[in-house]
Amino acid sequence: MDFIPKLDLNDFTIGGNEKKQAFVSALGNAYEEIGFVAIRNHGIDKVLLQNLYEQVSIFFNSSVSLKSKYNDDQGGGQRGYTGYGKEHAKNRNTGDLKEFWHFGQFTEDSVDPTNTPVYPKNKMVEELPLFNLHGKLAYKALENAGITLLQALSLYLGLEERYFDSKVIMGNSILRAIHYPPITEDPKDAIRAGEHEDINLITLLVGASADGLEVLNKQGNYIAVTEVEDHIVVNVGDMLQRLTNDVLRSTTHRVVNPPKERWSEPRFSIPFFLHPRPETRLDCLPSCVSESNPKKYDDCSADEFLTQRLKEIGLIK
Repeated sequence: MDFIPKLDLNDFTIGGNEKKQAFVSALGNAYEEIGFVAIRNHGIDKVLLQNLYEQVSIFFNSSVSLKSKYNDDQGGGQRGYTGYGKEHAKNRNTGDLKEFWHFGQFTEDSVDPTNTPVYPKNKMVEELPLFNLHGKLAYKALENAGITLLQALSLYLGLEERYFDSKVIMGNSILRAIHYPPITEDPKDAIRAGEHEDINLITLLVGASADGLEVLNKQGNYIAVTEVEDHIVVNVGDMLQRLTNDVLRSTTHRVVNPPKERWSEPRFSIPFFLHPRPETRLDCLPSCVSESNPKKYDDCSADEFLTQRLKEIGLIK
């Protein structure tokens, strides 16, 4: 496959039974083939995203001293600001050419506080109240879209439609705002984001200010993700791969450097990493284990797996 399939979420939510089943099949097949799809009619307001990108640009163009007020050196970068070059891809030692900000779960909105996990508190940028506001609104909208997509995947996997709901509502999801600054000197072997697979269940990416995202297909070729305006790009992460015993595969991807004549151009990107609640088991689903596809992974919880991976990418020492 040398392109990213495009699907309409309305087919699943309001399209009637025939269109709903067709969407489920197309989504599952795309994830088995390449692990990425582009989704339109996703329910995330275009003006909200424009406002968020504007605030993200203002924040990252602020002084180093202001950004550093919101460092999260002790918390593995789970909340707030992580500085340039601190994260690297698994199995690479060279830091990525990026800095980023993390919004986490807003537990104050829980309808059942007694059954809500304890997470680090979000850091609030005092100087930019609209940054906080638009970040929270985007987090909630993307969380809702992700839950709907997992409902479709549940049906594809032969599970009850709302199988994932209780596992991801008030989950440990992260909205990451990324800034790839202009490249001012020869980066040598460093790139904006080294080849990697995401940790979580699924990732929802809402646009980017410049090209650069590439996806590795099954033939071993990288495909540039382009021409997806008004879509969100959604891919499988390692947790879903593990849960489905490789029925749905996490796809390798990267963000490459621009041509030298465009080194002066920054890039902004805002992915939403949909995580389950920490106690959720990632033991392989029995329906995904067979004689022809024996169990490949040891049992573990989402929290155990996340901690292991944060160490591997350099955010926890």
